[in-house]
Amino acid sequence: MNNNQHRDEELWQMARARVGFRWSLACYVIVNAMLVVIWFFSSGAGSYFWPVWPMMGWGLGLAFQYFHAYHGTKFSSAVSEYEKLREREYRKNPEQTNK
Repeated sequence: MNNNQHRDEELWQMARARVGFRWSLACYVIVNAMLVVIWFFSSGAGSYFWPVWPMMGWGLGLAFQYFHAYHGTKFSSAVSEYEKLREREYRKNPEQTNK
């Protein structure tokens, strides 16, 4: 696999992660809106707001999914880390290229 094919696969993975996050966010909003409606009509506005617990739990998972989809590749890419180290090594010893 050449470098362009590897990059295309990386971009496809990023695109899938971002689309997956958007679907998860839409489900989060719809389901939690239904939970609030159920709470409101079953208990009333002055009662204990129990939907906060599923919102917080699911929201934490959604935050991790967002981080992975939009910022994760910058921090978890072994290829980019390798390239940084290789560039640093090249700066130290410019005569030792492609070893």
